[in-house]
Parts: sequence; structure tokens; C-alpha cells
Amino acid sequence: MRGKKSGATCGDQVEYQLTTAGQGVIETVQPRTSLLYRSDAYKEKIIAANVTQVIIVVAAVPSFSEELISRCLVAAESENIAVLIALNKADLIEPTQNALATLSLYRDLGYRVLPVSALQDVSVLHPFLKNHLSVLAGQSGMGKSTLLNALIPEAQRATAEISLALDSGTHTTTHSQLYHFDRDSAIIDSPGFQEFGLNHIKEENLAWGFLEFHPYFGQCKFSNCRHFKEPGCAVLAAVKQGKITERRLGFYHKLLCRNRSGTSLIG
Repeated sequence: MRGKKSGATCGDQVEYQLTTAGQGVIETVQPRTSLLYRSDAYKEKIIAANVTQVIIVVAAVPSFSEELISRCLVAAESENIAVLIALNKADLIEPTQNALATLSLYRDLGYRVLPVSALQDVSVLHPFLKNHLSVLAGQSGMGKSTLLNALIPEAQRATAEISLALDSGTHTTTHSQLYHFDRDSAIIDSPGFQEFGLNHIKEENLAWGFLEFHPYFGQCKFSNCRHFKEPGCAVLAAVKQGKITERRLGFYHKLLCRNRSGTSLIG
């Protein structure tokens, strides 16, 4: 940026002025259609701009966090970004079956869940990438970099072994980087995370990140209902009736309480 050290982020559309061959300065950043980022009470981490699709990469080994999936979904919904949940390492039959059983909740909500093996065949992903600026997001150790290398071999992103003892992966991607998949499609690889703070989303807007809550908005006794313990809450009534799962309500309450306390961290 001219006169600045920051201001543009991965995925931005910019106007620039060449200074020498292959080098230049950014003059202006065009208006963004979306901005995906994480935040806590003290700082924020911008992931990418102008994204049209978030691909949440999970795997059966190491185990994934459903709370982090919910947090990614809230972040995507707040920016009206499409979501695809990619279950990597689908060549591991039994762990994949167990993971799919867990992910069936999100499929039932209308989210696309796609098993894929970065080590065998990633062609199943190709149709979902067309005409999108996609960002790969997920915990460390889910195989994001391996998946990207299979999709775009020239990317040559570094990969690392997972720790079976700790049931976790290690960070290999340190910054977001964009790669062109074809003329009309691109993929942004982002650093893995273990926490996904949503401090930038107002408390009253958190519930909008839970699609199954939407039919009950406006039906609560109180117009400012947070669907926590309030009497006459339509969302809580739907949970009792089995129309909304206790799991998802629990994730929402946990998210609501963390945002109130300001203790949510970013990885």
C-alpha cells in the first residue's frame, strides 16, 4: 500500500501502479463483497476478502471440533458466504463412517457435506470450485495443505505429520495465499486454527448463524429474546419439541456466553 504497511488482504481487488518490472504499489482497494475474519476482545485476524465460498475442511483423524464448525458457520452466515464441509481422509473407512455420522446433523440442516481423499482422488471437489473464490478453513492437521496440493500441484504448500498421541496437527501454513484453479475460480489457503473468535459479531446477531433458529424468529414473547433462559422463547420451545437439537443449542449458548465474557481466543 502506498504510504501504508497494511490495508489490503488476500482476495482483495486492487488498483496498482507499477514502479519497476514485477513490482508496484497498491493505490486503492475496491469495495469488498465479503470479509472473513476472526476476532477476540483484543485483536482480529483477517482471513480473506471477497470470498464466495468457505470450504470447512475436517477429518476423522485427528478428531475435529464441532464447536469450531459452528463458529465457522456463524462467521460465514454473517457474511452470506456459501459453505461446503469437506471430510478429508475418506480413504480411512471406519473413521470416515464415524465422522459422517457426526456430520449428518449439518447435512440435515442443508449444508453440503462431501467426503474426499486428498491422497487418492480430489476430482469430486472440482464441480464445487467452479466460479467461486473459495477459502479453505479448518483446524490444524485436517489436511488442508495436502488437499490444496492435490487440487493445484504447483502450490507446493508445506505439510506436516499429525500427532496421534496428542490427537492434533501442527501449523504449516502461516499466511493466507490465493491460487488460481482455472480462469474463473480461485482457492485461498488459510492458516489452521484451534480457536475461532467471533467478538466482532454482535450478541443479538449470533443466532442468525444458526439456520434452524430462523423459522422461530419473531415468535418469542420478548422482541429482544436471546434464546437463553427467557420465558416464552420459541427457540427453546422448538428444542423441547425435538425440532432443534440440544447439540446445536448448546453450541449457541456456549458461543453466547463466551462472547459476553470476552474470553474467546484466536489461534
